[in-house]
Amino acid sequence: MKRLPKVSIIIPFYNCAYIDQAVQSALNQTYKNIEVIVVDDGSTQYTHKLQRYLRKIKYIKKENGGTASALNTGIRNASGKYFAWLSSDDLYLPRKIEKQLKYMIKNNFDVSYTPVIKINNNSKPISKPIGYELLNKVSFYHTMQRGCVINGCTVMMKMKVFSDIGLFNEKLLYTQDYDLWLRVMQKYDFHYLPAPLVYYRIHEQMGTKKYDQAIKEEVQFVQQKHMEAINHLIQKTGN
Repeated sequence: MKRLPKVSIIIPFYNCAYIDQAVQSALNQTYKNIEVIVVDDGSTQYTHKLQRYLRKIKYIKKENGGTASALNTGIRNASGKYFAWLSSDDLYLPRKIEKQLKYMIKNNFDVSYTPVIKINNNSKPISKPIGYELLNKVSFYHTMQRGCVINGCTVMMKMKVFSDIGLFNEKLLYTQDYDLWLRVMQKYDFHYLPAPLVYYRIHEQMGTKKYDQAIKEEVQFVQQKHMEAINHLIQKTGN
C-alpha cells in the first residue's frame, strides 16, 4: 500500500481512565501514514497517562466544550485526507485503518462504517460482531430515521465531506454523531464493510449509561429536525 493518503485519527478526551489504551491502539495500526490527534476537552484527571505518548501524537488542550467541539477542534487541526474517530474508552483493532482505507480506495467510496465487538472493563470481548448490514438505501434510510445504527468509531470518511456539509453540531451534547450521519446521508452514500475493526467498551462511566434520559430527548429532537429531509430522500430514492 504505497503512496496512500494520510488518515487523521481524532481522539476526544475528557477524564477517561482508558485514554492510554485508546492511544496505544491507534499507534499500533499496521497502516503507518496516520496522525493521531488527542483533543483534551478540559480534563482534570488521567492526563498523566498521555505523557509517554506526547512525542508520537498531536496533543491539543482546550476548555471543556463537549465531544462535538473536541472533534471539530481535531478536524480543524488535521492534515489527513481521511477522517477517523476513536473514543477514549474504545480500541481499534490493529488493521482497522489498513482494511477500511483499502476498501474505500478500491471502490472509490467517500464514507464507510463497520461492525463493533463489545468489550468489558478489562478489554475482554463480550459479544459477537454487532453491525447494521446495509442491504439497500431505502431500508437504511428508514432504519436511520428510527435511530442511529452506526457506531461513530467505525466510520471513516474523506475530509472533503466536512467542507460540503459542515462540522459536528456543538449544541448537541450526546447525538452529534447521529445528527452528522443524517446530514451526510442526504449527499453521500454510506458503505458497509462487514469486518469488525473496533472494540466498543461497556462500562459504568460511559455516557450512554449516565445520561440515558437526556440522550433520548436529544435523539427525538434530531429525528424531528431531519424528518422532512429524510422523507424526501426516501421518496426520491424509491419505496
